[in-house]
Amino acid sequence: MATLIKNGTLITASETFNADILIEGEKIKLIGQNLTHPDAEVVDATGKYILPGGIDAHVHLNLPMFSTVSSDDHYTGGKAAAFGGTTTVIDFVPQDEGTLEENINRWHARADSRASVDFGFHMNITRFNKEVAKEIFTLPDLGITSLKVFTAYNGRLRLSDGEIFRVMRLAKSAGILTMVHAENGDVIDILVDEALASGNKSPYFHAKTRPAWGATEASLRAAALAAQAGDAPLYLVHMNTAGEVDQLVYAREHGLNMMGEACPQYLFFTEDDLRREDGAKWICSPPMRTKADSLRLWEGLKDRIIQTVSTDHCPFFFDGTTPIEYEGEQVAIPGKELGKDDFTKIPNGLPGVGDRMPILWTTAVGSGRMTPNQFVELHCTNPAKIFGLYPQKGALLPGADADIAIWDPNKELRYGVDVAQHRTDYNLYEGWHLKGFPVMVFLRGQKIVDGKNWYGKPGMGHYLNRHEGELL
Repeated sequence: MATLIKNGTLITASETFNADILIEGEKIKLIGQNLTHPDAEVVDATGKYILPGGIDAHVHLNLPMFSTVSSDDHYTGGKAAAFGGTTTVIDFVPQDEGTLEENINRWHARADSRASVDFGFHMNITRFNKEVAKEIFTLPDLGITSLKVFTAYNGRLRLSDGEIFRVMRLAKSAGILTMVHAENGDVIDILVDEALASGNKSPYFHAKTRPAWGATEASLRAAALAAQAGDAPLYLVHMNTAGEVDQLVYAREHGLNMMGEACPQYLFFTEDDLRREDGAKWICSPPMRTKADSLRLWEGLKDRIIQTVSTDHCPFFFDGTTPIEYEGEQVAIPGKELGKDDFTKIPNGLPGVGDRMPILWTTAVGSGRMTPNQFVELHCTNPAKIFGLYPQKGALLPGADADIAIWDPNKELRYGVDVAQHRTDYNLYEGWHLKGFPVMVFLRGQKIVDGKNWYGKPGMGHYLNRHEGELL
């Protein structure tokens, strides 16, 4: 089956030009002027932009937490992603009992038959010993070339600094990128205990017990550990403070191979949103910060200090006692109401995988904060390069996967939970006016979104065996 996209304006990370795209099977066959094909289905993209399918390199799907589970699985999360122009997501494999390979196989059992867009895995390393040290070298053979460590969540996820240092050295030797969640777990534990003892249990104290200075300090500490580990490549996830941007600048000025990601929630919201009556909707970790932090993150994107935009998508119902209708069925999953009397029991996470590209198109491209090419760089091409998927993904090139989002720059709509396709009962951007939106999306040459119509199916997403990524 061939598809010919005619008369569109192609936007890549470096170029904008008018051309046709011929898709044969799962790949882009040709890009050029006045292309023809005797049997192709023709899509007229006059007045439309043609972008590579987006890559969200930071999602959590079907993740157990606080006696419940994140409300999007690999089917529903992929569907939401696709309606927002994203065709590839990278999830995290928890390190539970057993070997790393056994944990990865368990995650495949959850994902493979359900995935509706292409996907990869990162590996969490939250327990370290000699056996785990050997197993790290097996990850690339399992298609995984990135792992994640934590400087917070004492007694659950956190490794000691010495263990993180060892992991970084091993990862570098194996051609694996180390990702770090940077907060100060010791300070958090003390402040949480003090808040609870004082009866301060509202959502606002989720932010007050996870100070921005802890994230800033931990990001510098992670950079220092990476430097001492032989300049091990390092990627700072969900940057949320002005100080983290400063530390990323400092590390890169000193020659370290350090990169970072921004997430939309930290660009648009602050800790004051947690004071709202429905403040639990904004509970995530790390928490929202201040307006000054948001402005510095925007500067980091504009000045190319930050390399990617991801979401940390991990949605929960705001009120899991009240069902919503999803694909004709009533669905209710316990959610943030679990912590209505205690912020420490509110599941940490937000919906976002479908919001990322439409929200940033309006607020960044539409406002002139970034060019369309930089938008593609941050949302598509850079994550493909960093996480070992380029040029299969993130590119409009002959031979690349035909992951394509056709974007209508003039489409206007009122955004919110009725537009977004997340399987949850709220949206952070409720009522926002957007201009520019994906109207047709292809996954490996198959049309999966056409306006409001969904043609994706469980299991059509492929697992991606990733190669060693690039340092940007």
